This record gives sequence, C-alpha cells and structure tokens, in this order.
Amino acid sequence: MLSYILRRLLYAVPILIGVNVLTFALFFVVNTPDQMARVQLGDKHVTADAIEEWKAQRGYDKPLLLNSEAEGAAVFTDTIFYEKSLSLFALDFGKSDAGRSIAADIQQRMWPSLAVALPTFAIGISINIAFALFIVMFRASVFDVSAMALCVALMSISGVFYVIAGQFFFAKEWSLVPISGYLPGVDAWKFLILPVVIGVVGGIGGGTRLYRTLFLEESSKDYARTARAKGVSELNVLFKHVLPNGLIPILTSVVVVIPSLFMGSLLVESFFGIPGLGSYTLDAIQSQDFAIVRSMVFLGSVLYIIGLLLTDISYTFVDPRVRLS
Repeated sequence: MLSYILRRLLYAVPILIGVNVLTFALFFVVNTPDQMARVQLGDKHVTADAIEEWKAQRGYDKPLLLNSEAEGAAVFTDTIFYEKSLSLFALDFGKSDAGRSIAADIQQRMWPSLAVALPTFAIGISINIAFALFIVMFRASVFDVSAMALCVALMSISGVFYVIAGQFFFAKEWSLVPISGYLPGVDAWKFLILPVVIGVVGGIGGGTRLYRTLFLEESSKDYARTARAKGVSELNVLFKHVLPNGLIPILTSVVVVIPSLFMGSLLVESFFGIPGLGSYTLDAIQSQDFAIVRSMVFLGSVLYIIGLLLTDISYTFVDPRVRLS
C-alpha cells in the first residue's frame, strides 16, 4: 500500500508541472506584464514610469523563462516563471497583483465554499442514490419511463434558470430567505439554504440517471439473480447486494466533485454573493490577476490528484478483490 501511494505521488509531479507550465503559457499568450499593469492601474492617463514601477513592485519586470543577462543558476531562477510558478510546489502562493496575501484569502474564503458545497454534496448524492434505487425497483414500468423523462427534463434546464427562479420565488416574492449575501456563524443557514436546495435539485437529473444505469447493470448480474431465486425480496437484493457492489463506479464518479467541495461553485457563489473561492477565482479572471488564477488552478489540480488517490485506496474497503501493491 505504501509503495503504491508513493508511486502515485511521484506520478503527480510531472502532471502538476505540466499544469503549471500550461497555465503560465496560456495566460501570457493573451497577456503581457504591461497589459496587466494597465488593467490594474487603469487604461487612461497611465504613464510608462507608472507601468514600470508596478511591474518592479510585483516582480514582473524580469524575463519570462530565461534571463540571458544573468549567470549560473540565475539564468533560470531570476525569471517570472521560477519566482511566480515553481514556488507553488512549496504551497507558497505569494501575493495577488493587488498586493493581498493569496494564502490568507484562501483560508478566509474556503469556509463559505465548504458551507455550500458539503451539504449540497452529501444531500445530493444521498437523494440521487435513493431515487435511483427506487426507480430500479420499478424498472421497465410506467413509473420508470416517467421518472427518466423527468430526469432528462431536469438535465435540460440551465442552472441559471434554477438560480433565477429560486431567487424570484423564495427570496423576492415569498421573502422566505435573503436573495443574496452571507454572514458567518449561526446565521449562515439563512443564506445557505437556497443555494444548497438549488444545487441539489440541479443535480438530481444527471445523478439519478447515472446511478440508475449502474444499479441496473448490477441487478442483472448472476449474484442478484441467484439471490432472487433463493427467495430474497427485491428490496433486500437492492440494498444488500446491488448497492454495495455499485459503490466502486459511484466512487469513481464522485471523485470529480472533490475539488469543487473546496474550490467552490462559480455560478452559485457569484449569483448569491457568497464570498467563497469560486467567486474569488471569477473575480481574479475578470481582473486578469494572474497570481490568483495560477494559484487556484494549481490548487485545484492538487485536490483532484488527491481525490483520485483516495478513490483508489477506498476501492480496497468496498471490494475485497481489489488489492493495491
């Protein structure tokens, strides 16, 4: 087990380097330090001296990849890429182009993101699995066809519609919850309940269809047919046999959600004014703050790799046949 984990961690290094280099290249293909300075300082009445001063204060006055004027290792280390990107491997996020500590912002903003994402994830996956098992129980019936039609309809509706409709009816017309904003502490639930409900409802269609397919495949296998032949009720077959054996593909589908639990949702946080990491990233993209963008992309990659590793490890607990060596 230990050797497997070490191998996976070593595999992650070139992946993270590739993500880092790609993010750096894509950002500077469309941007230059001069353009970044003009965005931060304002396009009008910006002097060349002010631009040079802004770049010098933030380290953007150096060459991008290679410093031909330096000697020795400084040819590579005295560059924007080395100082701004490679430091991420030490989890040194540095400061944003606006001068704020990125690590401090992440520590502050991750809690609102988790407050929205964790209940949405836990409630959503529980409802989706329960609905899928219930539909499988009545498979090939009118209820099954009707439920699948409803799931397709829910999937076809844009997430923006759920947000706008929820804010209009529950916040504006009925005044049940605030339309937007966030307060830490015990009063946070007033601002979180609507985003969580919208997140759960928006994911029911796709999640239920996916899990129904997985459970249908498991329920048609020999072990399920044998259990039915022995007189085991359909309810026990689903919950004692089909559900445990369906956990492996479920774990695989769940892993893609793990980074978003920490990183937040761009759509929900922006519409509801929640000061999480999702809105933090969106604001950085709009203001062309490269320091924040590269930090959040790198952090998301790290979380995704950790999620994949945890998924592989969890296979050994849900399926004794799987052994990591």
